[in-house]
Amino acid sequence: MPEQDVQPRPAAIPEPVGPASTSTAVAPESLPALGRNAPLVPVDSAASRALAGVIAILTFVAALCAGAAELVAASSAEWRSSVAREATIQVRPNPQRDVERDVTEAAGVARGTAGIADVRVLSKAESERLLEPWLGAGPNLADLPVPRLIVLKLDKRAAPDFVMLRVSLADRVPGAMLDDHGVWLSRLSVMANTLVGVGVGLMLLVLLATALAVTFATRGAMAGNQEAVEVLHFVGADDDFIAHEFGRHFFRLGLKGSLLGGGAALVLIAAFGVASASWRTSPASDEIQALFGAFEIGWRGYALAIVIALLVASTAGIVSRSTVRRFLSRNT
Repeated sequence: MPEQDVQPRPAAIPEPVGPASTSTAVAPESLPALGRNAPLVPVDSAASRALAGVIAILTFVAALCAGAAELVAASSAEWRSSVAREATIQVRPNPQRDVERDVTEAAGVARGTAGIADVRVLSKAESERLLEPWLGAGPNLADLPVPRLIVLKLDKRAAPDFVMLRVSLADRVPGAMLDDHGVWLSRLSVMANTLVGVGVGLMLLVLLATALAVTFATRGAMAGNQEAVEVLHFVGADDDFIAHEFGRHFFRLGLKGSLLGGGAALVLIAAFGVASASWRTSPASDEIQALFGAFEIGWRGYALAIVIALLVASTAGIVSRSTVRRFLSRNT
């Protein structure tokens, strides 16, 4: 009987067990080679660098807005504290009355009121000088009925009774009017709260833009690494493992970009702080100092920038992980 060549039969590829049993079968010769320490998502790629740049720009804008909001909030707190410690009595000149006597009478009423620590009567020249920012130094105000001002320093321990003070002034000095600066305090509060709200809104928009950018980047990475994902399914990896790998990659990418953008924003704010020292020697230094202070955001501003960077990075990781899970659930 002639000898026959017997070819050995190839060993059968075992079917994957567990979560990978629902995956599509992949031929061994088509499996891509994965190194032991090779990342699932390429780290140094053009798409990764572009996404890190976008996250850095968004974090830079958010940190600047947060720093500006903190600066406005601190300046507003100073303004409100300064305004709340003072009140003003205006004595309008009356042709039928002696204005100097009315000023003296109003000052006496204020000194006898509990809760007022100090009373300072401004002279006529000082009252006229307060109008120079609006009228200039040229007009002669001698013949104009410029109101006389009395500045009241309030006691921090006990607030005065402004209602009784108004009644006493109306009885004894008909031309006197008390201003407790409540309108200014209300306007300052509204302005500060509005600007802080705008800063918070911009930060939320930055987080939303980051989430959208990471979502599209994750979908692109899933499409470009579909064969590698199939390999992981073939060897028994579940969806949670794959989603965790993608989430960790985009968290690191987001942290890199957010720290870069947040650091650049803090450097710019610090540079403004250094530049503000030179503004103090300029003619407009008083106005700039009154509006913006010394451009110092304090430790709260720096801590807020760090928190924003961590929020952006966490948003990138969480959104990437949820995107991968939705993608895998629709394709299994």
